[in-house]
Amino acid sequence: MSAPNKSYDPVEVEALKPEEIERMRDEALAAFASAGDLDALAHAKTAHAGGTSPLALANREIGALPPQAKAEAGKRVGQARGAVNKAYAERLAQLEAERDERVLVEEAVDVTLPYDRVPAGARHPLTTLMDRVADIFVAMGYEVAEGPEVEAEWFNFDALNFTPDHPARQMQDTFFVQGPKGVEADESGVVLRTHTSPVQARSLLDREPPVYIVCPGRVYRTDELDATHTPVFHQVELLAVDKGLTMADLRGTIDHMVKELFGDETTTRLRPHFFPFTEPSAEMDMQCYVCRGESVGNPDRPCRTCSSEGWIELGGCGMVNPKVLTACGVDPEVYSGFAFGFGIERMLMFRHNVEDMRDMVEGDVRFTRPFGMEI
Repeated sequence: MSAPNKSYDPVEVEALKPEEIERMRDEALAAFASAGDLDALAHAKTAHAGGTSPLALANREIGALPPQAKAEAGKRVGQARGAVNKAYAERLAQLEAERDERVLVEEAVDVTLPYDRVPAGARHPLTTLMDRVADIFVAMGYEVAEGPEVEAEWFNFDALNFTPDHPARQMQDTFFVQGPKGVEADESGVVLRTHTSPVQARSLLDREPPVYIVCPGRVYRTDELDATHTPVFHQVELLAVDKGLTMADLRGTIDHMVKELFGDETTTRLRPHFFPFTEPSAEMDMQCYVCRGESVGNPDRPCRTCSSEGWIELGGCGMVNPKVLTACGVDPEVYSGFAFGFGIERMLMFRHNVEDMRDMVEGDVRFTRPFGMEI
């Protein structure tokens, strides 16, 4: 930009000629008028009213004019820029009003629509049943305990008196977690828990007796998915450790649970069995809730639920093996305990006549919806 020159004629400055100023103004007004939305208007503003627009550049040339010419040129450019800014403001207000009207129409909510057009959801029945079982024992003074699903092999087997050569520790029954590079999976010492019993071992190590806990949770075994088996299922286990507990306490606790779930008229029985973590051990059965034992020896009234045996197997139970108590830091000379556990999937099949376990894991809402939102 050159210094003021008294003999400089502003007419010779192309950008300051009256017809040029009018042309710049008219082009800006036309660009604003043709802008169809706010984005287009913003681009037009940058091109015709921004710092590098033709009118802005012409305004910079005024400084090079002689004093007697500045006033007239400044007035001419100022009027043009004022008209441009006014046209922009008017078009901006118009486009914003159109946008607001369009939003009111496009985003309108009809509050008179039926409220129940979206189907009601449902809790998964496995969750509902686990919570119900836990509530039964919480009402008896038990505490809900939880533990990790990826478990140390010591908690899952060794602490529970599973010998190193026990079949359950083999790869065909247990999911072993891959160890560091170069360490085989079956040598990593980490498994996906095969039962919720490790929670019992952790609880005995974390607290002093007496201990009364119920342990619901997900477990893993290398079973094929079919109508009666699944590799991922749920268990609820119970542990009571105190002074003077006997098999009679175990039997009474089982009776109470079964009556709460299946009715006061339901009876139970214990059959001798073997488990590494209990001694003595037993299988617990409940009387068939369908035929009530009347199908036994009665070909005229077969029962598909219990295969006409009159009894349904629920799970395993027994008095806690003294070796387990010792491994968990409890003196078996002072304390005794009992434990039992059962599968929630099987319990759900019994309670609601579910014939195929795959229905529980496929996520079909037609299976879960009939169970509702029971809390």
